[in-house]
Amino acid sequence: MTINRRHILLGTIAAPAILSLPRGANAQAAINMTLGHNAAAGNPRWIAADKFGELVKDRTKGRISVRVAGAEQLGNEQSLLTSLRTGAVDMTVNSQGSTSALLPELAALGLPFLFNDSAAAFKVLDGPIGAELDQRFAKIGMVPLGWWDNGIRHITNSKRPIVKPADLKGLKIRTPPDPMTIDIFKALGASTEQISFGELYIALQQGVVDGQENPLVNISSSKIFEVNKYISLSAHKWECSPFLMSQITWARLSPADRDVIKASAKEAGDLQRKLFLDTETRLAGEFKANPKVEINQADQTAFREASASVVDAWKAKPFGDFVDRLSKTARV
Repeated sequence: MTINRRHILLGTIAAPAILSLPRGANAQAAINMTLGHNAAAGNPRWIAADKFGELVKDRTKGRISVRVAGAEQLGNEQSLLTSLRTGAVDMTVNSQGSTSALLPELAALGLPFLFNDSAAAFKVLDGPIGAELDQRFAKIGMVPLGWWDNGIRHITNSKRPIVKPADLKGLKIRTPPDPMTIDIFKALGASTEQISFGELYIALQQGVVDGQENPLVNISSSKIFEVNKYISLSAHKWECSPFLMSQITWARLSPADRDVIKASAKEAGDLQRKLFLDTETRLAGEFKANPKVEINQADQTAFREASASVVDAWKAKPFGDFVDRLSKTARV
């Protein structure tokens, strides 16, 4: 269901009254929730978010409804996160980069070449490292419902193939507002510009920036390949999309409703991960077969060497002990 800011404001006024009924009444009261995200239609994040809403509705026989608003209908990721902390929005599935503005440790998941693939990343996140991040999220008013895939990331641009880091010289690359990504591209010799994902296509089309970095799924669903002919498979980092609920909303739910939310989030998350992997595999072949796109393999050894200093710099941060544990766990 598509909603706008006016709807969400009206829902915010009504939600506290609905969710603060006496315990006996709350078990049968109707509950309306909102879930905002920035993914385009057809993206695995979009599909899984809709599936989550369907699952919750089915499992509660319609008593709990989740109105899903994608493609930045309720604002960009930064504004969604602010709304999440105040309870104006109940849930979001945001990018790792934007969320790291509130939890800096999260950006460490994107250390250069930390994970070879998503499976390796989820092995770490589904263990003690993920549990530790859950606790850190609790301190900033958020309840993690799952870790969705935002993939191994590659570079696109409108000028030339990127084979070695030197090929980035003179290019302006859009990155999310993620300090890890910015550090990586500075180490590689590129200049960076932080632009909202919803404005990225136009920025590339108008030449505000020359290129950007994203997984193949996002490059396809947002049609970035239409304005960036060159796709260079750099695989320089991996990112997640944390599925988060407002702690304010969570506190108002009964134990039984929490169980429904958790079970639905798990099923939707499993779907998103599978869709993401399947789509990435399919797109690799489709891009190679597309005569309007030029795809090449970057020299990952050269990229690893050029970005190695980023790891040392992050281990020197105030939360460097977490970065060190994460690095060691990823190597196991």
